[in-house]
Amino acid sequence: MNEKFPWDKHSDQPYPLRDKKYKTSMRKKNVKDYIPLIFYNLIIFPLALFFSFVFKSKQKTFPDFFALCVNLDKGEEQVTLVEELKCKNLQIRMPLCEIHRLDEYVSFVKKFKNKNILLSILQDREHIEDKVLLRKDITLIFSAFKGLITQFQIGNAINRSKWGFFSIGEYLEFYKVVQNIRDEDFSSYSLVGPSVIDFEFHFTIRALFNKHDVKYDKLGALLYVDRRGKPENTQMSIFDTSKKISFLHALGKLSLKSSSDILLTETNWPISNTAPYAPTSEKECVSLEDYTNYMLRYYFLALGSKKVQSVYWHQLIAPGYGLVDNRDGLKKRIAFDAYKTMLHFVQGASIENYSVSKDLHVLTCKKDKKSFDIIWSSSDRNIELEELDLVYDKLGKEIKENVKISQSPIYAFHKVK
Repeated sequence: MNEKFPWDKHSDQPYPLRDKKYKTSMRKKNVKDYIPLIFYNLIIFPLALFFSFVFKSKQKTFPDFFALCVNLDKGEEQVTLVEELKCKNLQIRMPLCEIHRLDEYVSFVKKFKNKNILLSILQDREHIEDKVLLRKDITLIFSAFKGLITQFQIGNAINRSKWGFFSIGEYLEFYKVVQNIRDEDFSSYSLVGPSVIDFEFHFTIRALFNKHDVKYDKLGALLYVDRRGKPENTQMSIFDTSKKISFLHALGKLSLKSSSDILLTETNWPISNTAPYAPTSEKECVSLEDYTNYMLRYYFLALGSKKVQSVYWHQLIAPGYGLVDNRDGLKKRIAFDAYKTMLHFVQGASIENYSVSKDLHVLTCKKDKKSFDIIWSSSDRNIELEELDLVYDKLGKEIKENVKISQSPIYAFHKVK
């Protein structure tokens, strides 16, 4: 990142742009991009909204569903933590501005044995403007990871100017350069995009419906739902987590430039009292208990949709939003144990059914010939539960009496007939 795009090492993201004149001038240069953005949204939004209620998925197993983000600068301790969690799928972010550290990134990737790794290539302004430089460095990256990685996310949070792009048109030109290199010399590689952050569907529509010769092998999105509250909350009156996923799925189905295989490549909740490490203000932060419950419920809602291939929790180690706090040694949060328990019970399971009745949510799964329900309430209401065999709380502890459904998910195994 250059001086116009300074990096916040505490929250692992760029600072908001401070040069307002530069920001305004760049937006003026790209103002024409709003014409196709508005045009395609007027046509596609109502179509996608309609088909989001029509398109269904019959897929029942999702082998790569549970995934985590790890970071080179968070240390080798992550290798041991990942093994403890038994997480099989990882994302590693590599900024193009750190091309001089390419060998370090390759060595870091090699430490994670038998993992499916998504390399997220982070843009910077220099590579956006200099296509010759972009071509050179992407070729270096693709060559360096040959035999190690086959899946690459191209760009990140492309609808945020602090990340370097000032229009979706700029991103499409950037992506096309990378796609050409892939097509020419690395045909086995899979490219993920467009990586719009938050539910800003108008930018996703612009990236998926256009006259550019681009194709996303998988549809990537950084889908944050409601950082101020629970994942069942809505935006625009109707779009909760499930409906946002269905809308994305419909866009993928309708677009000729993307598959409908969805990767949710980043999500989390900011944790209260962790400034300056939280990526938001304290107003949006939540308690550790809520963080843990929201994380689990986000995963279960995505799984229940049967329309998401992977959800990458961002990230393993981060004081302001991670499963582990590393400010004073390594401190595993309750969410770490809950994530571990979730993988123990659900990783590799088939999804039989998801149902919701008002505030009561039930996700029915089957694993090793045993059926079980994951049950929670999205309100403060507690509901007594009876006539089930084994019931475990979110940390894997058996509940033997006074079993209640609450905002904290439980795993309730069916009685064997």
